[in-house]
Amino acid sequence: MTPLVHSDFGTGRHREASLIRHALGSVHDEVLVAGLAGGIGFMYFVFEYAGHPPMPTIVAQAHPQPWVQTALGRLHVPYEATRSTKPRWGRMCAALDDGHPVFCTVDRSRLPWHQGVAEMAGADPYTVVVVGYEGAEGETLYVEDGADVPYRIGREEFGAAWTGHRKGHHQMVVPTGPATAEPDLDEAVATTAARLTGPVLGNQFDVNFGFSGMAKFAAQLRDTGTKTGWERRFAGPEAFRVGTGRLYACLEEEWTAPGATRPLYADFLDLAGRPEAASLLRDSARHWSELAALARTADPDSGAGGRRALFDACADLVDRSLDLERRAVALF
Repeated sequence: MTPLVHSDFGTGRHREASLIRHALGSVHDEVLVAGLAGGIGFMYFVFEYAGHPPMPTIVAQAHPQPWVQTALGRLHVPYEATRSTKPRWGRMCAALDDGHPVFCTVDRSRLPWHQGVAEMAGADPYTVVVVGYEGAEGETLYVEDGADVPYRIGREEFGAAWTGHRKGHHQMVVPTGPATAEPDLDEAVATTAARLTGPVLGNQFDVNFGFSGMAKFAAQLRDTGTKTGWERRFAGPEAFRVGTGRLYACLEEEWTAPGATRPLYADFLDLAGRPEAASLLRDSARHWSELAALARTADPDSGAGGRRALFDACADLVDRSLDLERRAVALF
């Protein structure tokens, strides 16, 4: 077995920020890494697929810019990013032989330690880090993915997950050296502010991002008359269970740090010399976590009155967070 390229594993407050921190030898604080990667954001969509309940999705962290490349760029860490039509195992092994971890974008539903992840959710880009291998051609790989020790997986099985994320095109991101300059925290904060105030994509979907996305989310929670409102979309017990479960996961567990990533980013704002904005974001985080807790404990058999009361309470919490975050951004 080749030596692992590092020995620091496990997730701190944010999975991807921890992966980046470990890959760089833990010389940077997780708060700094998360803030430079973009910190907070907001994206809200409700996806509908034939034969499945509606699937609400909130991404509360910076999006859609990739965390790894953004963080490395702002840390001024040189890296190589490549894509290919098929797995390049020789290139991966060569990087590991040189002591460099390899970030890969995969379909997580095809990784054995993610059994039970819905295939639709698995289509989202998901970053893991290959940190070692066994065999002359890497027949067995060691993969960091948030656990206290790396996962051991056969090359072909990992290859299926790597190939499964088709938009990733077998992407590899390999840090190749130490930082060449000090990071610019002010530039990172300005970019986060621009993402929240919009536009983000420059097309018709911008209404789903940033403060506009928060306002749309609150409006659909309150909507009792149209097919896009939560009143109609999530009327049945199964749809209600999926909808409320997704709210909790998206605000506390997936594509986020707890509290919709707001407490983590507030700590970064303290580093960047913006304590008043940080305090406002911590207040906002409490509302997001309260909303998540309401969703987690919601009773799918509560009836129309119970659903209506829940959706109205959630909308009020979104409004409070939106007000706080607008005030915070004005202080950025």
